Amino acid sequence: MTSILIVDDHPLVGDGVSTMIRDVEWLEICGVCKTAKQAMETIQAMRPDLILLDISLPDSDGLQTCEQIRKQDRQVKIIALTSTNEAGIISQFLARGGNGYLLKNMERQELLDAIGDVMNGKIFLSKAANQKILEQYNSVAAAVNKTPMLTRREKEILQLLYEGLTGPQIAEKLFVSPYTIETHRKNLLQKFNVSTTQALLRISKEQKLI
Repeated sequence: MTSILIVDDHPLVGDGVSTMIRDVEWLEICGVCKTAKQAMETIQAMRPDLILLDISLPDSDGLQTCEQIRKQDRQVKIIALTSTNEAGIISQFLARGGNGYLLKNMERQELLDAIGDVMNGKIFLSKAANQKILEQYNSVAAAVNKTPMLTRREKEILQLLYEGLTGPQIAEKLFVSPYTIETHRKNLLQKFNVSTTQALLRISKEQKLI
C-alpha cells in the first residue's frame, strides 16, 4: 500500500484526488495539510510514501518546502500538483528534490501514471509541463541573440517591477503568494546574471524587454 499526503490549502484538491484513487487498492490518502508548517510536522509523524505538493502555499514557497522535505526525508517521493506551468519553476522543483510535476487539470490516468512511475524510481512530467521545458531549451532565437528565455509570467512580473510595484503589490495583483513572486524575481536575477532588481530592470530595458 502506498500512502499519500496531500499538501494544498484548497479542500477541493484533496476531495478530487480522493475521488480519483478511491477504487485503487494499492493507494491510500493518509492526510491533507493546508500549510508547509503542518506538512513538515505530519511528514515526520506519519512518514508517507508520497507527497502531492502545491507550489503556492499560504505560509511558504512550495519550492522551499520541497527542499525542506527532501532534507528531512531522503526516501519520500514528492510530486508537484499545481496550476503553475512554467519551465523555470518546473526545473527548480526537480533540482530541489522533486520527483514529478503534475498540473491540477490532469486526468485520472495521468495521476496514476505519475504515482506509478515515481514510486518506481522514475521522474514524471505531465505532457504540458514537458512541453514547457522543451520550449525553453529549444528556442533558437534565444540562443542566437543571448536574450534570456522568459516565461509569460516572468515577463508580466518584470513589467510590473518596472512600473514600480513592490513584491507584495504584484502578488496581490496577480492573486498569488508573495513567496511565488519572490521566486520569480530570483529566477529573473539568475537568468540575467545580476544581483539587484535595479540592474535587472536596466538590462531588460536595454534589451527592449520592457
